[in-house]
Amino acid sequence: MVRIRMKRMGRRHRPFFRINAIEKSKQRNGKILEALGWYDPLVKDKDKAISLNADRIKAWLDQGALPSESVGDLLVREGLIDAEKWNAARTKRIAPKMKRINAERAANEATAAAEAAQAAAAKEAEAKAAASSDEASAEEAKAE
Repeated sequence: MVRIRMKRMGRRHRPFFRINAIEKSKQRNGKILEALGWYDPLVKDKDKAISLNADRIKAWLDQGALPSESVGDLLVREGLIDAEKWNAARTKRIAPKMKRINAERAANEATAAAEAAQAAAAKEAEAKAAASSDEASAEEAKAE
């Protein structure tokens, strides 16, 4: 399967990416099938930050190549793929993960609420014990 993804170039703290068509099983900086453009995220002028070969990208997409998440976002921004379709596919892809995250969050909130209730009950019991000991010491003082 062919993916359209980025190859990191540049130096430390100064990233630069080449956008390539590459076999999915290859390493990030492995042998590419075709160079499709570049992306420089630190350029201030967003029009000069990216250069894409739109015809070749469309040809690869028509042949069944899938863009990575980051490249897909860039292609949407450049108008090469449909934004609604891309977001729907992303939502479908991450739905199971979001379901798991929300279930974990709900479980954590339930645990925190139970712990808060136990702490409140313990504090209340401690306050009652302190009040009863104060009453007992007051009665002893009156008895003397």
